[in-house]
Amino acid sequence: QVDLVESGGGSVQAGGSLTLSCAASELTYSGNCMGWFRQAPGGEREAVACISAERGITIYADSAKGRFTISRDDGANTLYLQMNALQPEDTAMYYCGARSCGRFSIVPVCKDYTDFGRGTQVTVSS
Repeated sequence: QVDLVESGGGSVQAGGSLTLSCAASELTYSGNCMGWFRQAPGGEREAVACISAERGITIYADSAKGRFTISRDDGANTLYLQMNALQPEDTAMYYCGARSCGRFSIVPVCKDYTDFGRGTQVTVSS
């Protein structure tokens, strides 16, 4: 199991930017795929962006393409989500997630995640 702690959420106006961080208890040697997910009030949790265990191959939800960037710093055991051009529809609780993908895996996966943090709130006003 991987312990995950998100930070960096806040309130911004439309068009603004935020960078979310996720500190993980173990990242580099566990072969974990990592991802960012979000859940708006009354909605289901959805994948925003995911990154492979090796080589940093990424995939994005259509809503995030061109605006958000996921990255990982395995030396610092940290996952990031840079969010630009934020819109009110991006308002949600954002969660960091992890799942085993196998060491040396270069395939990003956004399904069947087993571990999540407690989340950080992002609120975008118009």
